[in-house]
Amino acid sequence: MASTHVASAHGAAQVLVASNRGPVSYEVQEDGSLRTKRGGGGLVSGLSAIGPDAGALWVCSTLSDGDREAVRRGEGESGVRMLDIPADVHADAYNGIANSVLWFVHHMLYQTPLEPVFDAEFQRRWASYETYNRAFAEALAEEAAAGAAVLVQDYHLCLVPGMLREQRPDLRIGHFSHTPWAPVDYFRMLPDDIRSQLMSGMLGADRLGFLTRRWADAFTACCAEQGGLGGTEIGVHGLGADADFLRKRSHERDVEERMTALREEIGGPDRKTIVRVDRTELSKNIVRGLLAYRQLLDDRPEWRERVVHVAFAYPSRQDLAVYRDYTAEVQRLAEEINSSYGTPGWTPVVLHVKDDFARSLAAYRLADVALVNPIRDGMNLVAKEVPVVSDEGCALVLSREAGAYEELGEDAIVVNPYDVLDTARALHEALTLPPHERAERTKRLAAAATALPPGQWFMEQLRALRA
Repeated sequence: MASTHVASAHGAAQVLVASNRGPVSYEVQEDGSLRTKRGGGGLVSGLSAIGPDAGALWVCSTLSDGDREAVRRGEGESGVRMLDIPADVHADAYNGIANSVLWFVHHMLYQTPLEPVFDAEFQRRWASYETYNRAFAEALAEEAAAGAAVLVQDYHLCLVPGMLREQRPDLRIGHFSHTPWAPVDYFRMLPDDIRSQLMSGMLGADRLGFLTRRWADAFTACCAEQGGLGGTEIGVHGLGADADFLRKRSHERDVEERMTALREEIGGPDRKTIVRVDRTELSKNIVRGLLAYRQLLDDRPEWRERVVHVAFAYPSRQDLAVYRDYTAEVQRLAEEINSSYGTPGWTPVVLHVKDDFARSLAAYRLADVALVNPIRDGMNLVAKEVPVVSDEGCALVLSREAGAYEELGEDAIVVNPYDVLDTARALHEALTLPPHERAERTKRLAAAATALPPGQWFMEQLRALRA
């Protein structure tokens, strides 16, 4: 497997990050040149916190033809090594195992009378997952300086710590899970040998990080069947919102323009807004959120023409049929609500499915109520971002199954995400919250949401790993 290889020197990296998606991606332009696109997110912010002289290297996978072309040409960003994993191997490992099996297990998404089915096709894909993880382990072993710190990210790379430990016992190896961890009875659904392999892979790390104590405890319970944690430490690091970036970005011109456009779509300065911003991810529970909004309009007809549900459902994993079907159901239900309840001057649901970060920030600023009702979520940064950028204060309706509940539950209106009637009642309570109480809650939510911003979150893990 080829790779863009621009580390400062062979085996010289002192801090290494490994993740499926890297901090940059490449696109081939019409003239044949490569266009570089930089990514965002907590990891990118975190790695930048250690400074340019730290000897850091990010190891990631090629995800597009542009990425693969960058590898072939030997072009790439300094401090990034991109692994040219064959597209079919990556597809089997990423979609066939990580997203269709591990994600479903940790988010408890299976319709168990029919799925999962662990057959010969599953075993074939699992072999690709092993190959994919081994490519990362070999690259990290090759690049790391003696005693270097390696921070492996997420469910795509669960086998890497164990594989890397075999090759480089001198390294300090950490792994961080950005998802929930399945309860022991649900995790037991996996074939015994696969379950054993996953746990051995994870326990190859010196230290494992989780977003909440709940997910850490679930992992520890799963370890009991494997003979315990051994010498592996467990840490909890609740990734926070990047307040400085969000506040600055949310007042740039394109966001102001989106606010003007959104106000027109909402119509009328006195209308309240219930905002949600999600990927159309099965665990985000968008359909039940729409059902709860419809229930609100049924139960409380006084809200008709006085409230608009602004719902941004950005496409996710559309190469998987179950996700395409889910996206279609979200759109169908929004249209049904609009045709049943809408009037010439009022569209009850304003639905957007094209990803637009500036528009998301505009909605955050305008929101009277933020609806975050996942059936299961590792953290949910939307719940943390809205209070930070809200202009007038925003009531948060929050699922008790979101990781963010542990930090924000006290000042949110908490719901059982499966209970549509309960969620409709919560929306009414949120809409009628007195302005002074809403402002006070928002202030406390914003403080809790920014307690561990990305830079600190990353450095806290790095320090703990090196300790």
